[in-house]
Amino acid sequence: MIRERLETLLKKMAKAKVVVVGDAMLDVYLVGEVDRVSPEAPVPVVTVHASRHGLGGAANVAANVAALGAECRLVAVVGQDSRGESVKAELDDLDLSSKFLVADAARPTTSKTRVVARGQQMLRIDEEIEDPISAKIMEQLVRALERALEDADALLIEDYNKGTLVPQVIERGLALARKRSLPVVVDPKFKNFFAYRGATVFKPNRRELELAMGAALDLAHPDALPLALEKLAVDNLLLTLGAEGMLLATKDGAITRIPTMAREVFDVSGAGDTVTAWVGTALAAGADVREAAHVANFAAGIEVGKAGVATVSGPEVLAMHEAYYDQLGKLRREGLL
Repeated sequence: MIRERLETLLKKMAKAKVVVVGDAMLDVYLVGEVDRVSPEAPVPVVTVHASRHGLGGAANVAANVAALGAECRLVAVVGQDSRGESVKAELDDLDLSSKFLVADAARPTTSKTRVVARGQQMLRIDEEIEDPISAKIMEQLVRALERALEDADALLIEDYNKGTLVPQVIERGLALARKRSLPVVVDPKFKNFFAYRGATVFKPNRRELELAMGAALDLAHPDALPLALEKLAVDNLLLTLGAEGMLLATKDGAITRIPTMAREVFDVSGAGDTVTAWVGTALAAGADVREAAHVANFAAGIEVGKAGVATVSGPEVLAMHEAYYDQLGKLRREGLL
């Protein structure tokens, strides 16, 4: 992709209207120092000096969309608790609307508390209920999804198996998107893996795909991804491979290997959310699926170089794109490529 095309695409992405539906979370970071072992048990004592909140799960996807300048509507469930209020406050700080959130008094806001000392994560505490949402909450969520999608350009579905994406919500979202010919990007988990027939881009990681298929995935075999694509009944399969980058299998039978753009990996938290946000927003702006995957790959390469769950802006991707192709040009001039 040449620079001019990327610049044009980023401008269009900033004007897109994107809906994210799925499991929203609150990330809590407790940051301190360790200088002794507890006398009560052989564990380190962390003296906390600072704490902060961030958006996780579907809420982090929404934050990444917002970082592009796009309008993002988050459709999700939070608890009627202090952490639900914190999610709303974080959304407000990013100028993201919370009017499509549904509050459920019967369940806590899903939260993940990370204890960090000397730059290393010492412990993670998850507070959540994974049971499916009730019929009453499901009806409220579907109505919110219908309102959010009225004039949207894309639908992103972020499934962490925390109970938000019950079959009725998935089916209604796909039906509405199909009716309006909207691109749909799905980041799946195991429970609903085969519930996304007709999705534009289906984005599991290798382990998730292997678990669903019930066998190890031989990526060297030419039929492996096309067979998975056929079984899933989706248009395109974008398989994330961590340090090995991504593989894109498209409905025309082509397979494209996309090497990682990461210069250094500091923290992989949230990288998948970044890919989902960038692929979906690029498709909303008119990119083809290969362009969307390549742009998202640049964004993921930047995100993993940041501490914790982080967002990536358009100018950052533009700068990385320029540096990457400048380096390629230099290697070609020196006869090394």
